Amino acid sequence: MIPDTRTTTPYAAALLRVTLGVAFLAHGALLKLGTFGLAGTMGFFGSIGYPPVLGAIVAFAEIAAGVALIAGVWVRLVSLLTLPIMIGATLTHAPFGWVFNGNPNGGWEFPAIWTVLMVVQAGLGAGAFALDPAKLLGKAARPAHA
Repeated sequence: MIPDTRTTTPYAAALLRVTLGVAFLAHGALLKLGTFGLAGTMGFFGSIGYPPVLGAIVAFAEIAAGVALIAGVWVRLVSLLTLPIMIGATLTHAPFGWVFNGNPNGGWEFPAIWTVLMVVQAGLGAGAFALDPAKLLGKAARPAHA
């Protein structure tokens, strides 16, 4: 028997949301700040022709996006706001070819897939187990229109 998508979609959206959030935290906090450090991240961005401060902006944006996605706050907006970062990462890795394995500068497939997943998340919304900012601020949610 095939499960009813009306009951499984919210959980699938939540699983995707939390997975993407953890990945953003890993890339922002663990990789960019923990492994490379803020100075190293900024230096890398400068070495590829971007303003070095963009490295700091991206690192902190990835951390903020990760927290928001895991919590399920403003998921559609956050997902769309990550697109410039993900498109930039795809373009940055494009010259190094396909497949991350064996390439010290990585391949473009991972950030390209991640870009598409962020569009999918924006379309799905938060799903189950998400915090509702309207409830947190004490505002009543507006009824959905058919």
